[in-house]
Amino acid sequence: MNEDDGRFSNPRAISSIDTISALVDRRLSRRAFVGGGVAVSALALGGCGKTAPAKTAQPSFNFTEIARGIDETHHLPDGYVADILLRWGDPLFADSPTFDPDNQNSTDQHKQFGQSNDFIGFIALPPDEDGAARAILCINHEYTKATMMFPGVAENYPERMTKAHCETEMAAHGASIVEIRQDVDGAWAPVIGSQYTRRITAGTTPMTLTGPAAGHARLQTNADPQGLTAAGTMYNCAGGITAWNTYLMAEENFHGYFSGALADGHRESENHKRYGVTGSPWYVWGNFLDRFNLEKEPNEANRFGWIVEVDPLDPASTPRKRTALGRIKHEGAESVIAPSGHVVLYSGDDERFEYLYKFVSTNTFVEGDRAANMALLDDGVLHVARFSEDGIVDWLPLTFGHGPLTAENGFQSQADVMIETRRAADLLGATPMDRPEDVEPDPRTGRVWVMLTNNNRRTEEQVNAANPRANNEFGHIIEIIEPDGDFTARQSRWDFLVKCGDPKDPSAGAMWNAQTSENGWFGSPDNCAIDPSGRLWVATDGNEDTGANNGLWAMETTGEMRGTGRAFFRGPVGAEITGPRFSDDGRTLFIGVQHPGDSDGATYENPSTRWPDFDSNMTARSAVLAIRKKDGGVIGS
Repeated sequence: MNEDDGRFSNPRAISSIDTISALVDRRLSRRAFVGGGVAVSALALGGCGKTAPAKTAQPSFNFTEIARGIDETHHLPDGYVADILLRWGDPLFADSPTFDPDNQNSTDQHKQFGQSNDFIGFIALPPDEDGAARAILCINHEYTKATMMFPGVAENYPERMTKAHCETEMAAHGASIVEIRQDVDGAWAPVIGSQYTRRITAGTTPMTLTGPAAGHARLQTNADPQGLTAAGTMYNCAGGITAWNTYLMAEENFHGYFSGALADGHRESENHKRYGVTGSPWYVWGNFLDRFNLEKEPNEANRFGWIVEVDPLDPASTPRKRTALGRIKHEGAESVIAPSGHVVLYSGDDERFEYLYKFVSTNTFVEGDRAANMALLDDGVLHVARFSEDGIVDWLPLTFGHGPLTAENGFQSQADVMIETRRAADLLGATPMDRPEDVEPDPRTGRVWVMLTNNNRRTEEQVNAANPRANNEFGHIIEIIEPDGDFTARQSRWDFLVKCGDPKDPSAGAMWNAQTSENGWFGSPDNCAIDPSGRLWVATDGNEDTGANNGLWAMETTGEMRGTGRAFFRGPVGAEITGPRFSDDGRTLFIGVQHPGDSDGATYENPSTRWPDFDSNMTARSAVLAIRKKDGGVIGS
């Protein structure tokens, strides 16, 4: 999701921090990739790649690259087909009403596929009685935009908004859990009314708060005086699927939902300010619902910004907000089992000048003991990253009583540290990053891929080793190597995979393998996925600033082709590409097309495309696609 409104709330961003541009220049000068007039080389961490003449390079991907461009529909390489699997408003239950975009209401929306699909999780199920493949998809619905969702609202927003509009927006948030089934031709379709079908929403789904902050006075409200049960979840961006087949929803830009202002000197004033909860919301829910009005419920905002764990195999289960994982604007929640058996979870805080985190569980994963594993995320140590110019990243523990995280600095317990994770990370001296979004660990290699989307607010005085460009409009990708595949390590190594932007434009400061074509470079990496063959795929949000629609690129990460991008999918105008996820056999790629038609000046009545229906009576709709090869082969091969 595009970062909110250009604000940032990290006070460290205002000062001249980590000014080491000269050291960065010396480091980059040792390399030999080309791009933007800067000489750079393949990663020197564990022999992961070297430069070589183009004629000797052999790509790991085998498809005809698509061209850059901007138009109203989506594009794939020859030999591929994209089936529209689910669209906003599609029925999920046997009694779901037909979608009527001109006459929406919350009752109907609770039984329909939600808005702005983002993360996609895939959990394989046993084949049915006919031998057909089955799976569960877990899909986040990140947010809504009223002027693109409701007829007539754009004419006088927000004055035209009613309580009914807000309740419908809340019902369109959250998640859809859907069973899908594959036919003999390889196409997938939703199983309407499956026993697993579930809608999770921002307003009506109760959630249990667990971990160190559960029950704390700062999480207590009039509706929940015990501070143990939150109502709903919202702005769920990326997420994750655990080794025990639970679904993690990452709460991101929660700050945009709260109106009102706290009295001067209120206990939460500085805390809210650090998260951008300033009483100037994007939504008007606080006009109708006290819980979103800070004057009436000053603690409600503290109940968001968590990672939510959901059991998709039990639709009656209560989702749990795991406070041990910290409170930030979580972009994702991908986890891995370390060789020691500990669970390690990575997450970026998606805002300019914010930080990268990893959590290490206290207890270890037990194969076959799902009940025990479902408690792993309540007990452990959250760490924040500090990157050094010499290629080292230190993981600093966010533990009450450790270093500056003491009563002298306003922390009375581990609950306070988790509620104010950002401030705790500030005090530890974490490295402010250029919008850390999706983070994907690969257990086969010990690598971790970090998407840094962009940061056009960084000045020359604010560059640091891991974020070396001022006015970073295009973002970059960092590779972290955990030593000997030990994801629990307190010290790791890091380097760049690519620095995005046009390699032919010296002013961009881009870094790509010289074999990257004019179609293979991109800007604003956001979501990513590692396919069953161990290959990296990168989706973008903001690539339109390069003169092409957002899309999905295959990325070479090893050998002579390392640092080469290959354009695979291009979305329709106005859309962000989200949630890439592969089936276990690698023969289906599920991908999200979010907010199509939402270009500058677009409205419900006049979107810049009416994808995917192209019907004058239907506005643009976010959707999930199931991409497959026509010959049934492995995607990208």
